[in-house]
Amino acid sequence: MPCGGGAVKARGVKSPNHLIARRAGPLKGVVRAPGDKSVSHRALILGALATGVTEIEGLLEGDDVKRTAAAMAAFGAGVERLGEGRWRVEGRGGLSEPADVIDCGNAGTGVRLIMGAAAGFDMVSTYTGDASLRGRPMNRVLKPLGEMGATWLCRAAGRLPLTLKGGNLKHIVYRLPEPSAQVKSAVLLAGLHAAGGAEVIEPEATRDHTERMLRGFGAEIEVREAGAGRHILLPGGQKLKGTAIHVPGDPSSAAFPLVAALVTPGSEVTVLGMLLNPLRIGLLDTLGEMGADLSVTNVREEGGELVGDVTARHSALEGVEVPAERAPSMIDEYPILAVAAAFASGRTAMRGIGEMRVKESDRIALMAAGLTACGLAVEEEPEALTVVGSGGRVDGGGKVVTHGDHRIAMSHLIMGLATERPVSVDEPGMIATSFPGFVELMRGLGAEIE
Repeated sequence: MPCGGGAVKARGVKSPNHLIARRAGPLKGVVRAPGDKSVSHRALILGALATGVTEIEGLLEGDDVKRTAAAMAAFGAGVERLGEGRWRVEGRGGLSEPADVIDCGNAGTGVRLIMGAAAGFDMVSTYTGDASLRGRPMNRVLKPLGEMGATWLCRAAGRLPLTLKGGNLKHIVYRLPEPSAQVKSAVLLAGLHAAGGAEVIEPEATRDHTERMLRGFGAEIEVREAGAGRHILLPGGQKLKGTAIHVPGDPSSAAFPLVAALVTPGSEVTVLGMLLNPLRIGLLDTLGEMGADLSVTNVREEGGELVGDVTARHSALEGVEVPAERAPSMIDEYPILAVAAAFASGRTAMRGIGEMRVKESDRIALMAAGLTACGLAVEEEPEALTVVGSGGRVDGGGKVVTHGDHRIAMSHLIMGLATERPVSVDEPGMIATSFPGFVELMRGLGAEIE
């Protein structure tokens, strides 16, 4: 159903605080990245949809994931924190109509996947979020859900707050207009309770955690290459059974200490238990092409996912052309890649990254502005960003406006650890959405962030 007109007013913004990163000595140590955010959201949602108990180890306890945990409780699942990273979800085999509005905070992945799951049930649910999330488009998810039979009402075109009416869904064969694991996952979650299930065709492979995890919960799902796309077929009417989930370390979070080691002279940092899913390691491939001294050891399988320990050592980097088709495998890592590119010799061109403009912020514009403020030359295009590297010496001194984007804040703080002058960022509280304990972890490696 089309949405009515009228803009949603933003909430009041608190007076910004700042963090400042300064050049110090080499970074040394062994750390463990927080649990993968994508896997954490899915573990909670599928646990709530299943019948029985799901035990989760290593869950990311950032603000975004906690919002999803609270949402699953509001939909009737039993959700309990047992200890650090240890959670128990008791599913009732479906979702019940919540008594109140579901506030997803800043969690874009959370709200889109939750709406997909909720669409399969004959009930009404209403969603909102913070000012950033209310400004992000939901039409890409609403379109296929609408074709399946869901309806919705919202005040601003395709944006939160939004009320969704689900149930009585029909089969869909949906070709993704652009690569999006969130849209794919929303359709598959809705398809679990659609007559005839769902088929998603993606032109480029995106992260496949939903497919893997559905199998872990006992679902039948088929993935095949056919013609110009990848087809994911999910029969409808399936029952999920609670299971045990081990959440691996998030490669998007691991990227920050790893790149910090690459650009800070004399450094050597190891991140334990990092997810090595082939559809999530585009950054490692790109850094390797740039000449990064990276090693991967202790590779093993945990909970259906490949994980390993990754070590990064200070390296002389060279600029590269990043293939546009690599974007789905590293879309969240382009801000920190831009930092690595700043210290490289020559130009690093990142193309096919228009998706970055509709994340928590316009990340292309904010990275371009932050790098420019620190003395770098950049070229910004609608779907591309080119960084002209300094060959190792970056002036710094920028006061970066983050617009509340956690990855913009962390990326510039990492840059400040190796620049000639300190780099400051505003609104650092948002870092907790994806990487609680980021500052403490970096300080433990020898970083000077205050």
